[in-house]
Amino acid sequence: MKFSKKLAVAFATGLVLIGTAACSNGSNSSSSSSTDKIPTKITKKTNIVFWHGMTGVQQATLKKLTQEFEQKNPKITVKLENQGAYNDLQAKINSTLQSPNNLPTITQAYPDWLYTTSKNKLLVDLKPYINNKNIGWGSSSASDITPALLSGAQIGGVQYGIPFNKSIETLTYNADMFKKYGIKRAPATMAELKQDAETIYTKSNHKVVGAGFDSLSNYYVLGMKNEGIDFSSKIDFGGATSKKVINYYADGIKKGYFRTAGSEHYLSGPFANQKVAMYIGTSAGEGFVKQGVGSRFTYDVAPRPGKYTMQQGTDIYMFKHASSDQKAAAFLFIKFLVSKSSQLEWANATGYIPVNQSVVDSKAYKSNKKIKLPAKLESAMKNLYSVPVIKDAGAAYGQLNPIMQSIYAAAQKKQSTDSTIKTGKSKFDAAWKQ
Repeated sequence: MKFSKKLAVAFATGLVLIGTAACSNGSNSSSSSSTDKIPTKITKKTNIVFWHGMTGVQQATLKKLTQEFEQKNPKITVKLENQGAYNDLQAKINSTLQSPNNLPTITQAYPDWLYTTSKNKLLVDLKPYINNKNIGWGSSSASDITPALLSGAQIGGVQYGIPFNKSIETLTYNADMFKKYGIKRAPATMAELKQDAETIYTKSNHKVVGAGFDSLSNYYVLGMKNEGIDFSSKIDFGGATSKKVINYYADGIKKGYFRTAGSEHYLSGPFANQKVAMYIGTSAGEGFVKQGVGSRFTYDVAPRPGKYTMQQGTDIYMFKHASSDQKAAAFLFIKFLVSKSSQLEWANATGYIPVNQSVVDSKAYKSNKKIKLPAKLESAMKNLYSVPVIKDAGAAYGQLNPIMQSIYAAAQKKQSTDSTIKTGKSKFDAAWKQ
């Protein structure tokens, strides 16, 4: 299997995860309300079900952590049910919502998947559990979860989720090539990215493309955010600021120093083959980069150019139908998964970023020599952004990728982007009105 295809198997919307279909909720399930009194401890056998989309080393590590949790909590049994790729997991949640009592106790999910679910009051507000000193931490700050990641798991301002497997966008670059062409440090701004990309393209006699972005949706969202505009239905896709963001990339494509991933989906393949000098993509892909590059050259990582970077990945959400004991047991399990020891093990094994700030700051994490990110992560996480969980935001974000692909396909042919931006505006605006 080609390297780029291996990566495509592992990532989409941050990560595409393939597994086998699984099924329903375990025993001990009973209807209960969000006002249930939270038990101080679990005194009787309690089963909980966790739907997830982990595969490979991620699934193996999740199983290992679950076994550790069960050994420490012998009254609690956690049934892990893999639902396949993320789109399969989302589809399974959506279909099961018709019979809420068949939902799991907890699930991995992106918050926008559950926007309507939250409006239908089928999720558990986790703030009382966070603030509970017996089952939770006593407060959000005591959880030591990075605040920006925690707020990213809110829907309508309510803390329905707890961040779990997260990643950010980072810059991966060919350090040997930088040295060859006289570039002394990784670009920190978009202007520097353009300048360095042009330099490499020119000095390589047009044999090496300077840079590119894996996610066109993220490129646009962060481009607008760096211009001071949040992602919302108020965006004028055909306006001056939007065109500025779009044409920054389009101009580079026309002149040859920028490229998109195209049919390969990810630029890690062309990067490993030294066809592109640097690219912006998910931090969770570094293990695949290391595998693809091998000993051919030295690669390195740096914060994404610009002020903001995208935080990606799923959170864990709890459904309301579960019994009081199940909810408490499930939260204890979540608490264990995001603890310092678990997150250190999880991050080192999988390449996801730790959601526990103490791990990010720790010498034990920063000294990890297997991958480059740990030593750079603290500075890369200074300004995190996520797509707001508001009505139709998920649909509009999803529409961005094909819109931008059409625009940059025109740029690749050295055509004007005006007509494709106009068409894109119609589609973008329509997505906000579903």
